Amino acid sequence: MLATVLTETVLKSDETLQEAADLICAHPQVLAELRQLLDVLADRIEHLQQALSTHPDVPLRVHARYTRREVLAAFANGIELKVPEWREGVRWLPEAQVDLLAFTLDKTSGRFSPTTRYRDYAISPSRIHWESQSRTREGSETGRRYQTHESSGSWVLPFARLTPDDRAFWLLGPATYVSHEGERPMGITWRLAHALPGDLFASFGAAVS
Repeated sequence: MLATVLTETVLKSDETLQEAADLICAHPQVLAELRQLLDVLADRIEHLQQALSTHPDVPLRVHARYTRREVLAAFANGIELKVPEWREGVRWLPEAQVDLLAFTLDKTSGRFSPTTRYRDYAISPSRIHWESQSRTREGSETGRRYQTHESSGSWVLPFARLTPDDRAFWLLGPATYVSHEGERPMGITWRLAHALPGDLFASFGAAVS
C-alpha cells in the first residue's frame, strides 16, 4: 500500500512491488522521514481498530481510514505494483469475493448531480442506510448479490467519508444485508459487525442533518 502511493507518479505501470520497494529503500532521507511520520501518526490514532476478519491476509483495519488506491493495493496480489482505477462508488472484486462500497455522507456540494446524490446515512451505531448506483435493479446480478451475499459466500465492506474534500474513507465493515426498498437505486440497510464509535456516529449524523 505504501509503495503504491509513494511511487504512483514515478514508476512505470508494469513495474513490480519489489522494484518500488527497492526505489524507496535507495533513499535514506525518505526512510528517515517515514519513520518520523509513523511516530507522529501513531499518536493520532483516535479509535480502537479491529482486524478485518473476513480477509485475514488483507492489511486493512476496521475504523481506520484509507484512500481508494490504498484499499485496492491492500487486495492486490503482492507482486504487481499497479492497481486499477476506482472512480465510482462501488467496486466488485471477484477474486476476493467482496463488494467495496465507498460513499460520501455530505452531498451538499455542487460535485454531485441529481442522479448521484444518494441517501447514505447512519441509522444507528450498528446500521447504515446506503443507496446503490442509480441503474441497479433488485433482480440484476449485482442486486441479487447484495441481497444474498451471506448465503453465496461473498462479503460487503462499506467505506465512508464526510465530505468530497476528504481523500480517505473510514472502513466501517464488514456489513450484512438486512433489507432494501425500491430499485434504481436500491435503498439498502446494512448491519455492521462492529458498531460505530460514538464520535463517528455523531459526525456522520451531523454531516447529513
